[in-house]
Amino acid sequence: MFGKLFGRDAERPDGDPHALPVPRRQKNGTYPLRALGDTRVLALVEAADAGDWEAVKEALAPFDLGRDHAVLGQLADLDGVQDWIGPAVAEDKEHRATALLISGSRHISWGWEARTSARAVDVTQEQWRIFHERLEIAEEQLLEAAELRPDWITPWRRLLTSGRGTSLGPAANETRRDAALRRDPLDLETHIEWVSQLQPRWGGEPGQALAFAREAFAGAPDGHRLGCVVAMAHIEEWVESDNRDCLQDPRIRTELREAAERSILHHSYERRLGWQGDYNIFAMALSLAGSSKASNVFRELDGVFTEWPWTFMADPRKAYARFRKAF
Repeated sequence: MFGKLFGRDAERPDGDPHALPVPRRQKNGTYPLRALGDTRVLALVEAADAGDWEAVKEALAPFDLGRDHAVLGQLADLDGVQDWIGPAVAEDKEHRATALLISGSRHISWGWEARTSARAVDVTQEQWRIFHERLEIAEEQLLEAAELRPDWITPWRRLLTSGRGTSLGPAANETRRDAALRRDPLDLETHIEWVSQLQPRWGGEPGQALAFAREAFAGAPDGHRLGCVVAMAHIEEWVESDNRDCLQDPRIRTELREAAERSILHHSYERRLGWQGDYNIFAMALSLAGSSKASNVFRELDGVFTEWPWTFMADPRKAYARFRKAF
């Protein structure tokens, strides 16, 4: 199976029985992370791609979808899930909450696909209509999932995204943020969603997101992945700025280096499923800041590329490869 998927040169990384084999690298020595680099996640994605709900439920057994944002993201971003998940929501009473969570999350991604990443003024009326129609379905389904499973955090994080898209307003979105953080005060994905919410393009004030990120990470223990929220806040500052060199400031460089050393590069950091995404966030932030610490991060990644957050670049893979070579 592995040779068919990844080429004849594929080899399984040592030490992890669930690790996908390393695929044949591109000429620049990089390769995209597939299925979080895990055979169990790959089985889940393949079951979902086939529209096999029974196989999806079986493949979900090792995971807690109500708390594992990365695994849920694999289903949310998979085209075609929307075509078969409806009957599962309607008919599988025992697993209704799970089906609602998957469907609601997929409808958000599907909605943004319809809207596209174009500026608001360039989005057509038909695109807006489809966008809002899909987000309304997502809202209804995710709120029901959250009601059925009060312990879950992933519905609330996804509701922050839909709330931003539907311009729900600060009060409602703050309520959703607080609901998520009550369930896990250090949840990285919720913090990153809020960093996006605080950007000027979504009605925030300059500097708000960075202040929020700094305060959040200050309360985290050493080795916690929440340090990524500081890196993401700086990336968002770069996105908002007209100055492509805005992160080339010694103070920013120092802050990012210290955040990396206290989070992903700390000996207490846990390489959980999808850890490469954390490293890619810091790789991009440190690269934009011109920090030599980026070389440490790229070395640990060993060529593994994740789309996020490089999607802010015109050509994400080339940008990753260019910075990797530079450091």
